[in-house]
Amino acid sequence: MAVEIERKFLVRPGLWTPAGPGDLIRQGYISSSPDRTVRVRVRKDRAYLTIKGPTTGLSRLEFEYEIPVTDAHQLLDQVCTAVLDKHRHVEQHGAHTWEIDVFHGANEGLVVAEVELVSEQEAVELPAWAGYEVSADYRYANSYLAKCPYSIWG
Repeated sequence: MAVEIERKFLVRPGLWTPAGPGDLIRQGYISSSPDRTVRVRVRKDRAYLTIKGPTTGLSRLEFEYEIPVTDAHQLLDQVCTAVLDKHRHVEQHGAHTWEIDVFHGANEGLVVAEVELVSEQEAVELPAWAGYEVSADYRYANSYLAKCPYSIWG
């Protein structure tokens, strides 16, 4: 069984600088509810269909399958009801790999860092740029940001 365990943090403005351009990601949602999410993602020259189950604590079921890029673009353009764009940067800090997402469009100004864990109890050394933890805040889920962008939160 595939399980994703992750923590999310806001990135403190001015304390993190990208080491490079990162990878442009375009992703959209075929289905999005608290019980399940079905996502299409294009990153570089590869595309994926991802199915996620409900979140319990920091964990959720996650199944990801590579699909043809042309199929992904067609799904994003014709089937997905909510789409977002971001650049992803990957950095090592301590024993963990961090993924830092810099959002674009209606989510411009939002920068979120994620770290995947082996267990919910695993200790994580936080980088200086890791700010407030938003792991339990549904508003920072990409599926929510695609429908209710950061810029309209007020």
